[in-house]
Amino acid sequence: MSLFWIVIRQLAEIEAMATSKKVITREEWEKKLNDVMIRKEDMNKLVMNFLVTEGYVDAAEKLRMESGTEPDIDLATITDRMAVKKAVQCGNVEDAIEKVNDLNPEILDTNPQLFFHLQQQRLIELIRNGKVEEALEFAQEELAPRGEENQSFLEELEKTVALLAFEDVSNCPVGDLLDISQRLKTASEVNAAILTSQNHEKDPKLPSLLKMLIWAQSQLDEKAVYPRINDLSTATLEDPTV
Repeated sequence: MSLFWIVIRQLAEIEAMATSKKVITREEWEKKLNDVMIRKEDMNKLVMNFLVTEGYVDAAEKLRMESGTEPDIDLATITDRMAVKKAVQCGNVEDAIEKVNDLNPEILDTNPQLFFHLQQQRLIELIRNGKVEEALEFAQEELAPRGEENQSFLEELEKTVALLAFEDVSNCPVGDLLDISQRLKTASEVNAAILTSQNHEKDPKLPSLLKMLIWAQSQLDEKAVYPRINDLSTATLEDPTV
């Protein structure tokens, strides 16, 4: 074999070694995981943070009693916050606004975007219930003045009013405003605002950690074959496939 082909073969072998992925067995991976020390107290705090932020007051109280983990917020306020969230999810926006003001009037006074979205949701509910004249009057008196001051508000108002132009909302390009997902979106925004007013994180930490896990695995996929977690609901390690 000529020297030329010997050199070419060696270069190919070196390149293959450089680009091949490292294979990590389940035994090696589990040993690495077991070497990571996580305090039970920290896990309890993580769970408590999720329960408090998402409003599972009964579960939070039970965790507090069983583990001694103290929430960083008064659990009594969770019930009030969930009442606001439920009112929006049920379409009772006026009731939700009253409840928010009872909790803290500054929440809506200092957050014009949130107040507009709540008023927009009131308009959507009027349209949903077929109250056309009332909806037009409400849009003109309550929302139009805010739209004149804010271009993004005006665009959202125009989209909402466009629902009135369609008898069959299934053919309406903005028909998604009548979906339950729109209520949930508004309810989530109110929930976040109340949490912020109480000096609490508006989002639980657990979902962020799961997103970090997904990102870390995607980065590791480029360099190694390892026992992967594909089902986050069970966190089961799946054997690596070479």
